[in-house]
Amino acid sequence: MTINERLRKLRKLMSEKGISAYIVNTGDPHQSEYVADYYKGRIWISGFTGSAGTVVITQDEAILWTDGRYFIQAEKELEGSEYKLFKMRIPGYPTYSQWLNEKLKDGDTLGFDGEVFSQSSVESLEKEFEGKDIKFIDEYDLVGEIWEDRPGIPKGEAFIHEVKYTGKTGKEKIEEVRKEMEKQNIDYVLIGSLDDIAWIYNIRGKDVLHNPVVISYALISKDEAYLFVDKEKINSEVKTFLSENDVQIAAYEEVIDYIKSLDKNSKIYLDKNRINRWTYKSIPSECTIESGIDITTKLKGIKNPTEIENQKNAYIKDGVALVKFLYWLDKNVGNTYITEYSAQEKLLEFRKEQEGFIEPSFGAISAYKANAAMMHYSADEDSSSEIKKEGLYLIDSGGQYFDGTTDITRTAVMGSITEEEKRDFTLTLKAHINLGNARFLYGATGHSLDVLSRYPLWQEGIDYKCGTGHGVGFLLNVHEGPHGFAMVSNTVVLEKGMIITIEPGVYKEGSHGIRIENVVVVVEDIKTDSGKFMKFDTISFVPIDLEGIDVSLLSESERLWLNEYHKEVYNNLSSHLTEEEKAWLKEETKNI
Repeated sequence: MTINERLRKLRKLMSEKGISAYIVNTGDPHQSEYVADYYKGRIWISGFTGSAGTVVITQDEAILWTDGRYFIQAEKELEGSEYKLFKMRIPGYPTYSQWLNEKLKDGDTLGFDGEVFSQSSVESLEKEFEGKDIKFIDEYDLVGEIWEDRPGIPKGEAFIHEVKYTGKTGKEKIEEVRKEMEKQNIDYVLIGSLDDIAWIYNIRGKDVLHNPVVISYALISKDEAYLFVDKEKINSEVKTFLSENDVQIAAYEEVIDYIKSLDKNSKIYLDKNRINRWTYKSIPSECTIESGIDITTKLKGIKNPTEIENQKNAYIKDGVALVKFLYWLDKNVGNTYITEYSAQEKLLEFRKEQEGFIEPSFGAISAYKANAAMMHYSADEDSSSEIKKEGLYLIDSGGQYFDGTTDITRTAVMGSITEEEKRDFTLTLKAHINLGNARFLYGATGHSLDVLSRYPLWQEGIDYKCGTGHGVGFLLNVHEGPHGFAMVSNTVVLEKGMIITIEPGVYKEGSHGIRIENVVVVVEDIKTDSGKFMKFDTISFVPIDLEGIDVSLLSESERLWLNEYHKEVYNNLSSHLTEEEKAWLKEETKNI
């Protein structure tokens, strides 16, 4: 079926069930950012493959909302269908709820699949339609009813993440949660977030590509801890491990019955952003519900000393893989036929050589020239561009290792570049340094510091339509809250031990894209009469291409920062390289 044929079938179902408008979001029952193939209904019904987006369908219109990372990609992928693109957070475009409010009239019905729709999203819609007679129908997965070749629900086995990596046992982490429960007089904590569940119980899985999580729910009381999961995924070793940490196993589908049977008048804590509508509705009406960021999200966002040391080790290995790749690229482009796809596969080969490597941490963004202007471009094996000895090549990639999750981006100069490209490369570097080199008063948030990275670009009338950085999980999701750098408001204070990316960029449609990304950990710096100050320590080590830099645009302090960083790159990686690679790295990290 074509996309338009799928729309016609969906509209027929909508008409049969009396639904005026139907929402298809990007999500699974656990509100994951990246979902298993079974839950990629929004991709199937729209043809847009980006990781974020919402579709609204009426009998005469079909609209896709997505953010600035995907504007160029969405326009290309929606071409030929009746879908219109509405750009999120851009003046002139309403949100999907505002658009629905304009379109729907009293007596109309709004449909969505309550199993994959968060409770917070439902409440936002209720607020939007306040004063209007709009009926919600949340029991139908209409896309699933017409999706004939839908993939199956994943069945991968869970595995143990050993304490030598995690630094704390599952039992210790559960006790930390219970201490917070006691402070807030909470009887039960209900967790739907897959990365939170994997973290607290020290298990990992294979249910979502690149995200080593297990589809499950967790319920923790003052004296019991449950894991609701497909029992076929739990082998005898993991079962024993969970039992030793006082975790009881129940079937995945039993979670609703357990919730319905909770003690009346008890207080339940959950995150409405991570709990779906169906699960939320099963809570007894007599219970008190308190919602906020999951307690586990706050705890796992601050890495313990063992996690940080392991994460640093993972970045050394990852840096070695990247340097070997960049050396190979430098020696072979122009002599061998290399495409964006074959290049990312070569990098994967180098990562696989590293001890403890499991899988990529996300689908690599391997983008040459104009393709790099699409922030989340994905190279296709059959049609990706050839990389030639000219222009800029961007590689954004990462790995899942037993000792951590990595994410790093470099933009490499393949040959001659324009003055504009060199200027934009240098401005991106200045933006990176300006934030990475910051000293800031304790209490600052990523939202308050985001402007430091944008400032050098803003002075030239340039901006990037995405956040500047995100938290990174520990053998978990490459994007992790609760902290991050973004213009979008975030009240989470940057605490010692938080790991976060810094990745400003310049993206010019039809021309080029540049991003320079490192990963840093928040550490304490100095104390003065004004208070405690913090700073960032960089833990990722890969050379920044000197050929892309207009040194005349760098200040003395920026030049010193780059020289010092490159000294660390060489010192950390050189002992793991061949003599030829070491000599190449020496040249790539020379002082300027």
